Amino acid sequence: QVQLKESGGGSVQAGGSLRLSCAISAGPGCVAWFRQAPGEERAFVASLNNDGTTDYADSIMGRSTLHKDAPKNILDLQLENLRPEDTGTYYCAADRQCPKWLRLQVAGYQYWGQGTQVTVSS
Repeated sequence: QVQLKESGGGSVQAGGSLRLSCAISAGPGCVAWFRQAPGEERAFVASLNNDGTTDYADSIMGRSTLHKDAPKNILDLQLENLRPEDTGTYYCAADRQCPKWLRLQVAGYQYWGQGTQVTVSS
């Protein structure tokens, strides 16, 4: 069974950067990052898809980059120029497949990590 562990979260001032890491116990076809702010729905952030493409949410477009370390089964999310609205718990998710109609949705992923907290202060 696939297991995931997130790390790298913390507190940062607006305009700062963080690098989040997702360690994966196996090599699923699709890996994604989601963010959940207090009182809000869990929302898509970015994904590395099994067709080789990447997707980024509009809210983080141009301020985030995915980095894959295949030998270590790690997928990092580099966050830059952070804003207070980026605050939330960031989750790593994975699944064997990710059809286009599901890859941006929570329901599209079977395996989830426990999350890492990101707090951006103004």
